[in-house]
Amino acid sequence: MGNVAVDKYRDDGQLPETLWERINAITDEIRRRAFSLFERRGGNAGGDVNDWLEAEREVVWSPASELIENDREYRARVALPGFEAKDLELTAMPHALIIQAESSHKHDGKEGEVCFCEFSEKKLFRRLDLWSEIDVDRVAASLDKGVLEVTAQKAAQQEMKAAA
Repeated sequence: MGNVAVDKYRDDGQLPETLWERINAITDEIRRRAFSLFERRGGNAGGDVNDWLEAEREVVWSPASELIENDREYRARVALPGFEAKDLELTAMPHALIIQAESSHKHDGKEGEVCFCEFSEKKLFRRLDLWSEIDVDRVAASLDKGVLEVTAQKAAQQEMKAAA
């Protein structure tokens, strides 16, 4: 089992510019692909949402996930086969968790001729929005057997009232 480092931000305004740039770059890539799909189907109205969703699936990998909430915490599980803890970037904010990773697959020709290959490059960007505020200092994550598990303790009610 490998521990996953968590970048913790108490305020969305504290997020590093590089994270915002990455979000914008992914959104722009999805937008360009959606427009290409729109043009390919003749530019007819009525399929815009489907174009966007198809483009999103092509650009960003969305692994099987679950988010469970109880009175004290959130527990998220995300299936990430083939990734190691060091490959993952986890960002915790009061109302969201962001998981990022990239994988690549290349052939160097040393093993022989490739007859077929179903491996691909994957760009993971998953934002899990939370209904209750969490204490970003009490978020922990680990990766075990290809499953990322994140535990995020909810913020105490007294702390939330004091901040208001």
